[in-house]
Amino acid sequence: MRAVVHETFGEPADVLTVAERPVPQPGPGQVLVRTVLSPIHNHDLWTIRGTYGFKPDLPAASGTEALGVVEALGEGVDRLQVGQRVAGGTFGVWAEYYVADAAGLVPVPDAMPDEAASQLVSMPFSAISLLHSLDLHEGDWIIQNAANGAVGRMVAQLGKARGINVIGLVRRAEGVEELREQGIDRIVATDSEGWQDQVRELTGGAPIVAGVESVGGKAAGDIASVMGENGTLVVFGAMASPTLEIPSGKVIFGQLTVKGFWGAVVSKTMPAELKGQLFGELITRVLDGSLTLPVSETFVFEDARAAARASDTAGRVGKVLLRP
Repeated sequence: MRAVVHETFGEPADVLTVAERPVPQPGPGQVLVRTVLSPIHNHDLWTIRGTYGFKPDLPAASGTEALGVVEALGEGVDRLQVGQRVAGGTFGVWAEYYVADAAGLVPVPDAMPDEAASQLVSMPFSAISLLHSLDLHEGDWIIQNAANGAVGRMVAQLGKARGINVIGLVRRAEGVEELREQGIDRIVATDSEGWQDQVRELTGGAPIVAGVESVGGKAAGDIASVMGENGTLVVFGAMASPTLEIPSGKVIFGQLTVKGFWGAVVSKTMPAELKGQLFGELITRVLDGSLTLPVSETFVFEDARAAARASDTAGRVGKVLLRP
């Protein structure tokens, strides 16, 4: 079978290639899945660069999420059927076939398009798990930076559907209008003078109880500066810097709590019943249109380098997908 691999760590646009590999066979509790579509996530690109929390042995496979069709069942698998569409995956899904644990795959309803189903698990589940972890209530105010990123957009949409007030920060004024065109409001550009006053006007003086930090550096201090006392700042990513610049006074006198969030760990430790409830909500939100999963472009495996470049393009709206 054909698979997208890399023999060295480096820029994905330079090191990705297609190689022939044997079709894997499912073991007990596993299924063989034929790949239909797979999104390119930032963590996929970081893994290829060798800069993520997980560093595979070389030569390495690529990709972590896909929509596929069950081709064969391993011993003991009775919750899935051959021919069924499933979302989810494992490491190495940028291949014509992959093997995954049956328990980690989500059956996809017939009404959900392939393009949306291929993105259902990683980013949307991280977004809804993040909201759940903050123990928010209807009417609460939260703030996030990187609001024009995939997770930022999903947090805004899911928050709105749950009755949570979400303020998004972007680093350039153009990003405000781009998100408004997608139906997402309460966006503030931090390159405009007095942006903190704009945030206060939006809340009407209500405290901001939680923040989601995905940029790093000075941006962490920016988001902390407008949060209320006893707020929680969740560090979700580090797009611009691996360090956080947060004034100690905000932590001491504002009693700010800072904690990390890694979706992969949260998903592994979450009770199955709760996970099922959250996935059920995600499917409902996608089908009723309150959560949108747009696609920017779709590339074949042989154009994986071009796909990586497209995924890294600033201002892109929607995921870049790969197909065999």
